[in-house]
Amino acid sequence: MPQSDFSFSIGKRLSETTASGEGLHGRTGTITTPHGEIQTPAFIAVGTKATVKAVLPESMREAGAQALLANAYHLYLQPGADVLDEAGGLGKFMNWNGPTFTDSGGFQVMSLGSGFKKVITMDSAAAAEHAGDDDRVAVGKERLAHIDDDGVWFVSHLNGDRHRFTPEISMQVQHQLGADVMFAFDELTTLMNSRGYQEESLERTRLWAERCIAEHERLTDVRSDKPYQALFGVIQGAQYEDLRRKASRDLGEMNFDGFGVGGALEKENLGTILGWCADELPESKPRHLLGISEPDDLFTGIENGADTFDCVSPTRVARNSAFYVPDGRWNLSNARFKRDFTPLMEGCDCYTCTHYTRAYIHHLFKAKEMVSATLISIHNERFVIRMVDDARAAIEDGTYFDLKAEVLGRYYASKR
Repeated sequence: MPQSDFSFSIGKRLSETTASGEGLHGRTGTITTPHGEIQTPAFIAVGTKATVKAVLPESMREAGAQALLANAYHLYLQPGADVLDEAGGLGKFMNWNGPTFTDSGGFQVMSLGSGFKKVITMDSAAAAEHAGDDDRVAVGKERLAHIDDDGVWFVSHLNGDRHRFTPEISMQVQHQLGADVMFAFDELTTLMNSRGYQEESLERTRLWAERCIAEHERLTDVRSDKPYQALFGVIQGAQYEDLRRKASRDLGEMNFDGFGVGGALEKENLGTILGWCADELPESKPRHLLGISEPDDLFTGIENGADTFDCVSPTRVARNSAFYVPDGRWNLSNARFKRDFTPLMEGCDCYTCTHYTRAYIHHLFKAKEMVSATLISIHNERFVIRMVDDARAAIEDGTYFDLKAEVLGRYYASKR
């Protein structure tokens, strides 16, 4: 299929629907892929290993998910990209008939290299304690990834086998995985890296982006019988305005179908950083904000130009019995829920809330029954998806800032 089978069209701009939106980059739009459309802004649920943890694809569709994102690193290691290729691609393999995304594995390379497991701090004050320590590894951990200008050597967290990822290999793996949208292989830095290392890394990512495009174009020709896969470049640059703008200009001039904004993002400056990128990136192409799902971050992302988001948080916190309600995030393991025969959230239309009570799911969690994670995850995913859907509708009808004030005012009221 030709590149024209992927497209993005802008609906309404936030600046057009309300005076408060002047100077902001928020907009609605439609991403068209070979497997369907995505109405934006949209939350893309994460199914790391070709599954949203504890949740069936059918349940995700019912929860309103428009697309799912899987991880190239994990699927490369298990079961192998060739298996998914033989199965007909990621969507067919996991019985999901909508659009799919795969990330490049850059996050896992950073995590393996520094030993910080799965989380990048957005807390600039916490990061400042170790600022400039480019070789720091988490206490009790060892470095499992080593970066050079050509690519990355890493050790599998599954069995200790040694593997090599380069931009070309990442593209080959992602083409076999067959997602509608994939990301260029990049080096992910943290807020703790020095300015000098950020500059070095940014240039490495720029050169890798050029190699990703060349290999992507080659593979698109070789695999012309397959549906077209869009390639997004990834904007790095940490908290530095000049680096973020430079990365956005450099990659914006390349033949990418869209862009991801990732890496080290100070929470307090998230909107400012995203705005720098949106200033420089082509307005006609979609922007994906990587790893964001907290309500305040979602609204900040939407109004500053992010079209799609992904994050594992809704299911991760669910496995620890945490669930979202308009008044904040609550813990269902609390004893007060033992005899609470109301739904997780009054008025919620998700499968869990229309069929089960807090008392029952509290019991399941205490009894260590796996279905507790399933039921809470369904609700949490629906909560975040609906929040972004409501924001999209509010941009369209000119009530975005009223919705934002109402949602965030209530959600964070207890924290003020």
